[in-house]
Amino acid sequence: MPDKALGRYTTLRLGGPARELVETHSSEEAVEALRAAKSSTLVLAGGSNVVIGDDGFDGTVVLLRGGGIEESGPQTVRVQAGQVWDDFVAWTVEHERSGVEFLSGIPGSAGATPIQNVGAYGQEVSQTIASVRVWDRETDEIRDWSPAECRFAYRHSVFKHNMRYFVMSVDFTLESSPGSQPIAYAETARRLGVDVGDRVPLEAARKTVLELRRGKGMVLDEADHDTWSSGSFFTNPIISAHQFHELKERVGDAPHWPVGDEQVKVSAAWLIGAAGFEKGYRKGNVGLSTKHTLALTNRGGATTAELIALAMEVADEVEMNFGIRLHPEPVVIGATLS
Repeated sequence: MPDKALGRYTTLRLGGPARELVETHSSEEAVEALRAAKSSTLVLAGGSNVVIGDDGFDGTVVLLRGGGIEESGPQTVRVQAGQVWDDFVAWTVEHERSGVEFLSGIPGSAGATPIQNVGAYGQEVSQTIASVRVWDRETDEIRDWSPAECRFAYRHSVFKHNMRYFVMSVDFTLESSPGSQPIAYAETARRLGVDVGDRVPLEAARKTVLELRRGKGMVLDEADHDTWSSGSFFTNPIISAHQFHELKERVGDAPHWPVGDEQVKVSAAWLIGAAGFEKGYRKGNVGLSTKHTLALTNRGGATTAELIALAMEVADEVEMNFGIRLHPEPVVIGATLS
């Protein structure tokens, strides 16, 4: 019988017990388990983008295991929700299917990627998602949703913070090519020795991204406490052009990216550093990664309460210094972070 302590199933290694825990080995089994549950439910697969409180979850937690990859059309690949995401990316590189190679090394399951609109190094899954198969708990209907229905936004979708829907599988439209998509991220281009907009062999793109992520403690490693995290804890804040002008007047230029005509995305990592937090900053059993200020980590023996307190300290200090509130990227369950 699975251990009910949920910290065993999250990359943070944090979280109290579930009232009930059911292990399933396909999306169809998971739907049946969710239908049969007599209390509130939570689905956990890779456990990489979730923070669970020390009191756990007073309901039924469905562990989604098992996966599967199949070509469902001339340029379409269907991946089951329980599939390990990075194994899927490795499959696309091996089979010369271009479109998600810069998302290498991201922990978690394929089913979580549309929920979060996972992105890194200039790619987001919404750029290649063709449809998402969804079970609706309220109507008991299984249907394929279009990207427009998913309402993708920066690290967001209609599925995030919404327990009504369960993602069963995702269809991706991928180009049949031995070369990557055009490089959109300057750091990646520099490491590869090419220009932004160039293409490189898929294997070179994947290898480079994995190296970059390892250097930031963003590839899971049981022995490395810098990877005992939920990845980037805060999203890059999107502020008005006026707010950014005020920020520049106070601190000079800051890493940023335009988002339309009237908004600017600012680096959360830069804001954290500029607020006085250094890599490796520690409070008790939690701390910022020694490799990247955006990752809040469990140094061993931590509690979720300690992690939340650190997150609040960082967010409060950034807001006090710059008038910008940082917001968490992971889903927080059974704890309060505001």
